[in-house]
Amino acid sequence: MIVADRKPINEILWMVGDCKKILVLGCKGCVTVCNAGGMKEVGILASILKIARKKEGNPIEVEEKTLERQCDPEYVEQLRDTYKNYDAVVSMACGVGPQFLSAAYPDQKFFPAVNTTFFGGAVAHGIWSERCAGCGTCIIHYFDGMCPIARCSKSIQHGPCGGSSKGKCEIAPDVDCIWDMIVRKKTEQGRLDDLLMVRAAKDWRTSAHGGPRKSIREELTK
Repeated sequence: MIVADRKPINEILWMVGDCKKILVLGCKGCVTVCNAGGMKEVGILASILKIARKKEGNPIEVEEKTLERQCDPEYVEQLRDTYKNYDAVVSMACGVGPQFLSAAYPDQKFFPAVNTTFFGGAVAHGIWSERCAGCGTCIIHYFDGMCPIARCSKSIQHGPCGGSSKGKCEIAPDVDCIWDMIVRKKTEQGRLDDLLMVRAAKDWRTSAHGGPRKSIREELTK
């Protein structure tokens, strides 16, 4: 799941500037699950923007809508007949959403209302934690399903650094050292020798460092 956080209200107010009518556009995908950009959050942001602008003596008309997904042209097309009705559209989807919207409707202004942060999942009610760096060549089978790239502060792949203490990372006492967790699990299962295996260097060509990536399912393109 892509996790995001809403941008500060002052930043969003600055983006919409002197717009008189805007659309706040939510997404029923990941940002709904992490309570950052679903229908409920769209309503909250719309109300905050109207109240803030009213206090400034510069009222704004705000309409609300939530698409099934903003990363799919099929759903983005639902704005075809109405997108010109607004001075701007404020997207509450992850960073992919406003880019798809901008490509579909180049004569409209689209602003991001959230900061896209990481790939993760819920570890407790209202708490999401990073689990994947999206590097393109998964190696967690070497580490019993745990990712040292995303979950080690230094992305070390060959064992703990010298800064960890009592199972915690040196950056903060509430951050678990993923290498402590890996070693403990291997030890408990009697498979610590797995970590002595000599592996080839990780192939980083599949990561974001090689430029924008594309995934093609040949069976779907025919």
